[in-house]
Amino acid sequence: MAKLMRAARMHDVGQPMIIEEIPVPAPRPTDVLVKVKACGIVPNLGNVLSNWQKWFPHLPLPKLPAIFGLDATGVIEEVGTQVHDFKVGDRVYVNPARYCGGCRACRSGDTTACRFYTFNGYFGFSEHSQTMFDDYPYGGLCEYMTAPQYSLVKLPDNLSHETAARFGYLGTAFRALRKAEVGPSSTILVNGISGTLGIGVALFGLGLGARKILGTARNRELLERVKAIAPDRIEVMSLDDGPVAPWARELTKGDGVDAVIDALGPGAPHSTLLDSVKALRRGGSVVNIGAVAGDVPLNLHYMMDNDQRMSGSAWFTAGQGQEMADMVESGVVDLSVFEHCVFPLEEINRAIGGIENRNGGFSNYVIRP
Repeated sequence: MAKLMRAARMHDVGQPMIIEEIPVPAPRPTDVLVKVKACGIVPNLGNVLSNWQKWFPHLPLPKLPAIFGLDATGVIEEVGTQVHDFKVGDRVYVNPARYCGGCRACRSGDTTACRFYTFNGYFGFSEHSQTMFDDYPYGGLCEYMTAPQYSLVKLPDNLSHETAARFGYLGTAFRALRKAEVGPSSTILVNGISGTLGIGVALFGLGLGARKILGTARNRELLERVKAIAPDRIEVMSLDDGPVAPWARELTKGDGVDAVIDALGPGAPHSTLLDSVKALRRGGSVVNIGAVAGDVPLNLHYMMDNDQRMSGSAWFTAGQGQEMADMVESGVVDLSVFEHCVFPLEEINRAIGGIENRNGGFSNYVIRP
């Protein structure tokens, strides 16, 4: 008789998830079976459950019923016959990014550009995504999941499963910093620095050696908490106090910042992003990770004349996730600022509803299956 496990499955958009018992999956030759210890609950999951078509109509969901859960961590329970670098008992984070592995983009190492690119346990990016959902139908909101060996990040002993379940947002921040070539000489501006994405930019910006981090948001109390992480290197300003560019220019003695990482969400106005472009030095770059919505009226002539770049950045690779884990292991990055709000699997719907009451980006909502 097949061993059963509990799983939270969504049957209809707008309806609560249902806890059901289904068979424990078996790993294929290049996969592992992970016993899930923690799974992060991302703020956008509430939008999936309530009104997907309103928020992200261009991003396909898996066929329902489906098991969601983007940021899973756990312990390897079984390895496939062609898995050689991981073993039973390894503590891992499972990067949900799935790709085919055989197209030109994948073979060149640019896996994010794969036409099959899909977030396991969440949503896809094209009409090809259902193929990945069929291959990997188990998100992190269940007791066991299969995962390809290419998706795994080995976790050091000083990184808890609950903290590693935040790696999705932290990794998105980390890749944006890498895209912007942030290093010891950099001064960066982070819009939405007190939010779920923005705090990650601050923490890993510090770890990469940024000499100064300027941060904007609205909540003054949360801004002061962010500044307290590194008072000598972080400066903050409430967006209620006026435009960003003059403030940033003054703090950089007129030079402007090397990079802007915009972490404001789809509901934020375009004005902050546009103002931040004026805070950018010649040759600087803007990287958007907050998914600011709608058509943004950029002055491309101005950006061309100033040799500036604007790009988006989607997620991160398992290799970058391993860099992050190594930085935590060595003490270069301190993730102790997070306040874990932990729920059992049976309370998944209450956990999703409670996200609206989170304490900015400091709160970390986690399910322990």
